Amino acid sequence: MNPCSLLLFSLLLFPLENVAQTFLKDQLRYSRVREAKADKEDLLKKEFKEKGLSYPPKEIFLRIFKVEEQLEVWVKEDNNWHLFKAYEYCYASGHPGPKRIQGDAQVPEGFYYIDRFNPSSSYHLSLGINYPNASDKKLSDPKKPGGDIFIHGNCVSIGCVAVTDDLIKEIYLLATQAKSNGQSKIPVHIFPFDMDNFITKKYYQYQYPEQKPFWEQLEKGFCYFEDYKALPKMKVNANGVYELVD
Repeated sequence: MNPCSLLLFSLLLFPLENVAQTFLKDQLRYSRVREAKADKEDLLKKEFKEKGLSYPPKEIFLRIFKVEEQLEVWVKEDNNWHLFKAYEYCYASGHPGPKRIQGDAQVPEGFYYIDRFNPSSSYHLSLGINYPNASDKKLSDPKKPGGDIFIHGNCVSIGCVAVTDDLIKEIYLLATQAKSNGQSKIPVHIFPFDMDNFITKKYYQYQYPEQKPFWEQLEKGFCYFEDYKALPKMKVNANGVYELVD
């Protein structure tokens, strides 16, 4: 049997969904993930049931508001997105506005996804964000844009989103379950503030007028999700500007 035929034969014997399931098994090799599952799974099952949601989740979406210091977890059920829970930061660095250079202590702003799972992080458990993305590569410092932006525990942060070790167990476990159920990219949308709050928006636009055009780009994606409870399709043009695809 030639190599290509052998590969096809192996895929027929080992369906693609099982490939995703191996991710969970691999994660459970790590003691902190096993601990998270033991400590949090019963609670999550109970809370999902109370919300009318199926556990484990097949798809999740993370939405972050920097000023409010909140991380929301949304779950897709019957082709609709439902808010599961809002988690509070325990530490934050920087101020409203995007990350533009290494060492600025800024949490990025924009449309991202989780690109790394670290089950043995120095910050208990951590989920990596794909900063710099296509927009950041155009608009940030070309030589030192910075990187290694995570959602993690341990209550310390220099440009990351930090929650308690107890809460990161829930967030990390939900992300692991979603990836194990076949979600290849978990979206993470990071906003300077809740863009539905008119007073907050006007205050920070006054404080940081140079950010207003950028925040208006982000607001298009925010409003699309609010209006339709569907994830916006955002593209980045040649100048690094986010554009909503109709």
